Amino acid sequence: MERPAVDEGYDAGTAEYRRVVVALFAAGIATFALLYSTQAVLPDLATAFGVSAAATTLTVSLTTAGLGLALLVAGPVSDRTGRTRLVHLSLGAASVVALLGALAPTWPVLLTLRTLEGVALAGLPAVATAYLREELHPRTHARAAGLYIGGTALGGMTGRLLTGAVAEAAGWRWALASSALLAALCAVVVWLLLPASRRFEAAPTGARATWTMTVRALSDPALLKLYAVGGLAMGALVAVFNTIGFRLEAAPFHLGLGAASLVFLTYPLGSLSSALSGRAADRWGRRAVLPLGALVAVAGLAVSLVDSLPVLVVGIALLVTGFFVVHGVASGWVPARAHAGAVSTAQAASFYLFTYYAGSSVFGSLAGTAWSLGAWPAVVGLATVLMLVTVALAVSLKHSASLLAR
Repeated sequence: MERPAVDEGYDAGTAEYRRVVVALFAAGIATFALLYSTQAVLPDLATAFGVSAAATTLTVSLTTAGLGLALLVAGPVSDRTGRTRLVHLSLGAASVVALLGALAPTWPVLLTLRTLEGVALAGLPAVATAYLREELHPRTHARAAGLYIGGTALGGMTGRLLTGAVAEAAGWRWALASSALLAALCAVVVWLLLPASRRFEAAPTGARATWTMTVRALSDPALLKLYAVGGLAMGALVAVFNTIGFRLEAAPFHLGLGAASLVFLTYPLGSLSSALSGRAADRWGRRAVLPLGALVAVAGLAVSLVDSLPVLVVGIALLVTGFFVVHGVASGWVPARAHAGAVSTAQAASFYLFTYYAGSSVFGSLAGTAWSLGAWPAVVGLATVLMLVTVALAVSLKHSASLLAR
């Protein structure tokens, strides 16, 4: 009597696999479009509310801080209640809060709503990579994670281009409203396409079980390095993009908001590089690919110092390409490593994303101070230091004998 075939999850080429990938691609677009919707309109916010350039970066930093803190709760909650329910709730709530942000009457109200935006968004990134590991065939994990990160890259570009163009035509309020509408459309796509979890198994409940999983997630040296890689790399990217609008608005470029936001057209390179890095990681291993991405980002930062618009764009393109290689590989590596070490995949992913968004909040705000003190060279200096430390961590991961999942 033949044994029944073991269900190892949706494989590449099947209709279900395509539904998962398209749904999470759309969810990634919504997340980053909302998360960084104010980034292209920071100069407008400075004028509208009479605040400094450094203060405007709080509309990004507080959102990522709210997201990072909420992730510490969302991950364990999803281990008990399931994945897809939290995804739908998160996208719906985030779209509503984003619309309210467009109506904010005062600066404190806007900052409060931006913080709540991050909290509402936490349900998606907390479970996305865990869902992929559970529902897809093992040989597709790195590739699918790369495609999901590609969705976040496209969302980052689309949200910034959309808000930049709308702000120049109709003001920052309509710009934020347009990003809320985009997110709502993506939420509908996710609702229609994302298959319900089939292979999810609820984690044990209770404080002791949660504490045990937390200790495991924070005591694995390889996971700790991967968490740091995410935070430092994201900090470098956000430092640059929080201040790029101010640089392009000033001499020698003198660009308006709409024209300056075109620099975000480099983001499709992130979608491409994250998808290709996933395939490369499946073929040559994550250890080989991750350090190369960090080095490409360092090269891009150096190139961006040249006072030529085409050369600056090339530098930003290299930074985006390298960053999304790093993030695409690291974010997919975390659940693989966690599973190999008997750690909750959702909890490990939550800690990775906590440091990822903590890096965005801390270094994104420091970038405003760096701009005030030393303009673009100071920002590039800050981002370069962060990326060089990322390179060092990536190399140490490459040579770490303790990593079970390559």
